[in-house]
Amino acid sequence: MTPTTVLTIAGSDSGGGAGIQADLKVFAALGAYGTSVLTAVTAQNTRGVDAVLPLPPRTVTEQLDSVLTDFAVRAVKTGMLGTPAVADAVAEAAKAGRLPHLVVDPVLVATSGHRLGVVAAVERLLPYARVATPNCAEAAALTGRPVTTVEEMVAAAQALAAGGPEFVVVTGGDVDAAGESVDVLAGGTTTTLLRAPRVDTRHSHGTGCSFSAAIAVRLAAGDPVPVAVAAAKEYVTRALTGARGWELGAGRGPLDHFGWSR
Repeated sequence: MTPTTVLTIAGSDSGGGAGIQADLKVFAALGAYGTSVLTAVTAQNTRGVDAVLPLPPRTVTEQLDSVLTDFAVRAVKTGMLGTPAVADAVAEAAKAGRLPHLVVDPVLVATSGHRLGVVAAVERLLPYARVATPNCAEAAALTGRPVTTVEEMVAAAQALAAGGPEFVVVTGGDVDAAGESVDVLAGGTTTTLLRAPRVDTRHSHGTGCSFSAAIAVRLAAGDPVPVAVAAAKEYVTRALTGARGWELGAGRGPLDHFGWSR
């Protein structure tokens, strides 16, 4: 049987834990065929980002055209866009209806604290998103208000959903919620809290990339958004749990995308 094709538009992570590399691992782990469009090349590892080289918008457009004219892409996710000009190139494709089931992961700051994107770049894509997946820091940057509690996550998710995306998931991996990891899903008139036991691990590099990539795979398979988001949260929880004892790199290590530690 021919696998479903999913596309990631994001930056390259030379350490392999996030970005394009993480997305392609998630696609493969969940049974989809992964294609990719690079927006930037980074020099990074588990300890941080040492350098970022954004690619020219024309190069991004050429990659998009090559993929979309040959593959029947069923869902798309974006990660690091790098510059507003690159975001414009991607937004043009979305506006033309070429990016189905678009999942926007608004990558603004890496786990290490290195700034990888600008708010203006992300805002260009939000009106075309089926799902947007900001973490608390990204939600705060996009709304201009603090997002440090579950209540503030709810408010941010509802505000962002009212401004463009069909659904917004504010991920709360950094919020203290009594031993739980709580994400907030808002869309239409419904707001849902998704809860899972918090995984005690420092190996969380690429969590946001992996979560949004997993949502894209499930949307490509035909899942409704709430079902896709719940399945993605379960997948990431398993991947975090599997990598708890790993010692890959000296900093925040990657996830167990393939269930190697089962």
